[in-house]
Amino acid sequence: MPLIKRIISNIQNRVLALVKPVMIYGYKGKGGVKLKKTRYGSTTIFQGRDQLHIEDNVFINHYCFIDGSNGLSIGEGCQICSWVSLLTHSSHISIRLYGRHYNGADMKGYIKGNVEIGAYTFVGPHAIVMPNSKIGKGSIITAFSYVKGEFPPFSIISGNPAKVIGDTRKIDKPYLEIHPELNDYYQEWARD
Repeated sequence: MPLIKRIISNIQNRVLALVKPVMIYGYKGKGGVKLKKTRYGSTTIFQGRDQLHIEDNVFINHYCFIDGSNGLSIGEGCQICSWVSLLTHSSHISIRLYGRHYNGADMKGYIKGNVEIGAYTFVGPHAIVMPNSKIGKGSIITAFSYVKGEFPPFSIISGNPAKVIGDTRKIDKPYLEIHPELNDYYQEWARD
């Protein structure tokens, strides 16, 4: 991000920190396109916005760390609860390998990689999604999960380390049976 944009963003974040947390509507995506239905908490930190792709109708709550520095894609309709970290780099191995000789990125054990969060996925509070992870559409990541790797669409992902413990279609099925008028809406995104 150019220096002027970083300075402006930093000033905005400091001013917003002086007031109570608020939801900000209309995230500006790549090319300055305003995503009218996307909203995020004023306390959320965005890093590497130039490598961040967010689709519309996304909700990102307060106190999240959204790291796009090595490529992050958040699909349409995702909901991300408070205190979530979506990470595209991590030094947690390097710091142990080097100890006091650690000095930053590009050291042995330093992990970089993109993250993809599929459309209509729900990420519970305090979840961490690590670099090189791909979450299929329609998934749920439960609270406090440590997620690393690839997960198929409609997964219920839970644990530390996280694993698939169920299928969201089983949760959705009774609702669609009670409300058949919603089947067309559901199939618009689910069948792709």
